[in-house]
Amino acid sequence: MRLGMGMALARLTILACSLSLAASAASAAPATISGSVALALAGVVAPYSQLPAKEKKAVAAFFNGDSHVPITKKITVIADKVVCRASNVDITSRSCELSFGSKTRTVKGSTANAIYATVALAGVPGDGAAGTIYEALSKLSCTLDPKVIEDKAGGGADCGFEPGN
Repeated sequence: MRLGMGMALARLTILACSLSLAASAASAAPATISGSVALALAGVVAPYSQLPAKEKKAVAAFFNGDSHVPITKKITVIADKVVCRASNVDITSRSCELSFGSKTRTVKGSTANAIYATVALAGVPGDGAAGTIYEALSKLSCTLDPKVIEDKAGGGADCGFEPGN
Protein backbone atom coordinates (compact mmCIF):
# COMPACT_ATOMS: atom_id res chain seq x y z
CA MET A 1 0.00 0.00 0.00
CA ARG A 2 2.79 2.41 0.91
CA LEU A 3 4.55 1.76 -2.41
CA GLY A 4 1.30 2.44 -4.26
CA MET A 5 0.95 5.82 -2.50
CA GLY A 6 4.51 6.70 -3.46
CA MET A 7 3.81 5.87 -7.11
CA ALA A 8 0.63 7.93 -7.06
CA LEU A 9 2.51 10.88 -5.52
CA ALA A 10 5.25 10.54 -8.15
CA ARG A 11 2.65 10.54 -10.92
CA LEU A 12 0.92 13.60 -9.47
CA THR A 13 4.28 15.38 -9.23
CA ILE A 14 5.07 14.60 -12.86
CA LEU A 15 1.60 15.80 -13.91
CA ALA A 16 1.97 19.04 -11.93
CA CYS A 17 5.40 19.71 -13.45
CA SER A 18 4.07 19.01 -16.93
CA LEU A 19 1.15 21.39 -16.43
CA SER A 20 3.51 24.05 -15.06
CA LEU A 21 5.79 23.73 -18.09
CA ALA A 22 2.79 23.89 -20.43
CA ALA A 23 1.54 27.04 -18.70
CA SER A 24 4.99 28.65 -18.99
CA ALA A 25 5.19 27.80 -22.68
CA ALA A 26 1.68 29.14 -23.27
CA SER A 27 2.45 32.41 -21.50
CA ALA A 28 5.50 32.94 -23.72
CA ALA A 29 3.59 32.26 -26.92
CA PRO A 30 2.66 35.23 -29.14
CA ALA A 31 -0.66 36.81 -28.21
CA THR A 32 -3.22 38.90 -30.06
CA ILE A 33 -5.90 41.24 -28.78
CA SER A 34 -8.44 43.42 -30.49
CA GLY A 35 -11.09 46.03 -29.81
CA SER A 36 -11.07 48.37 -26.86
CA VAL A 37 -8.16 46.72 -25.05
CA ALA A 38 -6.01 46.90 -28.19
CA LEU A 39 -6.88 50.57 -28.58
CA ALA A 40 -6.01 51.18 -24.93
CA LEU A 41 -2.63 49.44 -25.30
CA ALA A 42 -1.84 51.45 -28.43
CA GLY A 43 -3.08 54.58 -26.65
CA VAL A 44 -0.73 54.29 -23.67
CA VAL A 45 2.34 53.33 -25.77
CA ALA A 46 1.91 55.73 -28.73
CA PRO A 47 2.92 58.96 -26.93
CA TYR A 48 6.43 57.56 -26.39
CA SER A 49 6.76 55.84 -29.78
CA GLN A 50 8.45 57.01 -32.94
CA LEU A 51 5.15 57.79 -34.68
CA PRO A 52 4.88 61.12 -36.49
CA ALA A 53 3.19 63.82 -34.36
CA LYS A 54 0.04 63.78 -36.54
CA GLU A 55 -0.43 60.04 -35.95
CA LYS A 56 0.25 60.39 -32.20
CA LYS A 57 -2.46 63.05 -32.09
CA ALA A 58 -4.89 60.73 -33.92
CA VAL A 59 -4.19 57.83 -31.53
CA ALA A 60 -4.73 60.18 -28.56
CA ALA A 61 -8.02 61.33 -30.10
CA PHE A 62 -9.21 57.72 -30.50
CA PHE A 63 -8.20 56.90 -26.93
CA ASN A 64 -10.11 59.98 -25.71
CA GLY A 65 -13.30 58.94 -27.52
CA ASP A 66 -13.04 61.01 -30.71
CA SER A 67 -13.28 58.76 -33.76
CA HIS A 68 -13.22 61.62 -36.29
CA VAL A 69 -9.58 62.19 -37.24
CA PRO A 70 -8.09 63.64 -40.44
CA ILE A 71 -6.07 60.47 -41.10
CA THR A 72 -7.52 57.69 -43.25
CA LYS A 73 -4.51 55.34 -43.57
CA LYS A 74 -3.83 52.67 -40.97
CA ILE A 75 -1.64 53.67 -38.02
CA THR A 76 0.85 51.16 -36.61
CA VAL A 77 2.17 51.56 -33.06
CA ILE A 78 5.34 49.51 -32.56
CA ALA A 79 7.48 48.91 -29.47
CA ASP A 80 10.35 46.47 -29.09
CA LYS A 81 9.76 46.11 -25.35
CA VAL A 82 7.54 47.42 -22.59
CA VAL A 83 8.73 46.51 -19.10
CA CYS A 84 6.85 47.84 -16.09
CA ARG A 85 7.77 47.41 -12.44
CA ALA A 86 5.93 48.12 -9.22
CA SER A 87 7.38 47.49 -5.80
CA ASN A 88 5.42 45.68 -3.14
CA VAL A 89 7.95 46.90 -0.57
CA ASP A 90 8.37 50.56 -1.56
CA ILE A 91 4.73 51.07 -2.49
CA THR A 92 5.52 54.49 -4.00
CA SER A 93 7.79 52.98 -6.65
CA ARG A 94 6.44 52.28 -10.13
CA SER A 95 8.11 52.71 -13.51
CA CYS A 96 8.03 51.51 -17.11
CA GLU A 97 10.75 51.33 -19.73
CA LEU A 98 9.53 51.45 -23.32
CA SER A 99 12.05 50.51 -26.02
CA PHE A 100 11.76 51.63 -29.63
CA GLY A 101 14.79 50.54 -31.61
CA SER A 102 17.84 52.16 -30.01
CA LYS A 103 15.72 54.59 -27.97
CA THR A 104 14.36 53.84 -24.53
CA ARG A 105 11.90 56.01 -22.65
CA THR A 106 11.35 55.69 -18.90
CA VAL A 107 8.14 56.87 -17.26
CA LYS A 108 7.23 56.87 -13.59
CA GLY A 109 4.29 57.46 -11.29
CA SER A 110 0.72 57.56 -12.52
CA THR A 111 1.74 57.31 -16.19
CA ALA A 112 3.71 54.14 -15.47
CA ASN A 113 0.79 52.81 -13.45
CA ALA A 114 -1.57 53.36 -16.42
CA ILE A 115 0.78 51.51 -18.77
CA TYR A 116 1.30 48.71 -16.21
CA ALA A 117 -2.46 48.28 -15.73
CA THR A 118 -3.14 48.31 -19.48
CA VAL A 119 -0.49 45.66 -20.14
CA ALA A 120 -2.10 43.52 -17.42
CA LEU A 121 -5.56 44.18 -18.92
CA ALA A 122 -4.20 42.90 -22.25
CA GLY A 123 -3.68 39.53 -20.56
CA VAL A 124 0.06 39.61 -20.02
CA PRO A 125 0.83 37.44 -17.00
CA GLY A 126 2.64 39.22 -14.20
CA ASP A 127 5.89 38.04 -12.70
CA GLY A 128 7.72 38.96 -9.54
CA ALA A 129 10.97 38.69 -7.67
CA ALA A 130 12.60 40.26 -4.63
CA GLY A 131 9.94 42.84 -3.82
CA THR A 132 9.16 43.81 -7.41
CA ILE A 133 6.18 42.88 -9.54
CA TYR A 134 6.70 42.95 -13.31
CA GLU A 135 4.48 43.25 -16.35
CA ALA A 136 6.42 42.93 -19.60
CA LEU A 137 5.88 42.33 -23.28
CA SER A 138 8.00 42.45 -26.41
CA LYS A 139 7.50 42.80 -30.15
CA LEU A 140 4.38 44.92 -29.76
CA SER A 141 2.64 45.86 -32.99
CA CYS A 142 -0.78 47.52 -32.87
CA THR A 143 -2.66 48.48 -36.01
CA LEU A 144 -5.42 51.06 -35.87
CA ASP A 145 -7.73 51.51 -38.85
CA PRO A 146 -9.35 54.97 -38.64
CA LYS A 147 -12.10 54.08 -41.15
CA VAL A 148 -13.21 51.06 -39.10
CA ILE A 149 -12.86 52.86 -35.75
CA GLU A 150 -15.06 55.68 -37.05
CA ASP A 151 -17.86 53.15 -37.67
CA LYS A 152 -18.04 52.55 -33.89
CA ALA A 153 -18.85 48.86 -34.36
CA GLY A 154 -16.14 47.47 -32.06
CA GLY A 155 -13.38 46.97 -34.62
CA GLY A 156 -10.39 48.73 -36.03
CA ALA A 157 -7.79 48.04 -33.34
CA ASP A 158 -5.61 44.92 -33.28
CA CYS A 159 -2.36 44.18 -31.43
CA GLY A 160 0.11 41.35 -31.44
CA PHE A 161 2.93 40.85 -28.91
CA GLU A 162 4.96 38.33 -26.99
CA PRO A 163 4.39 38.23 -23.22
CA GLY A 164 7.56 38.68 -21.20
CA ASN A 165 10.77 40.36 -22.26
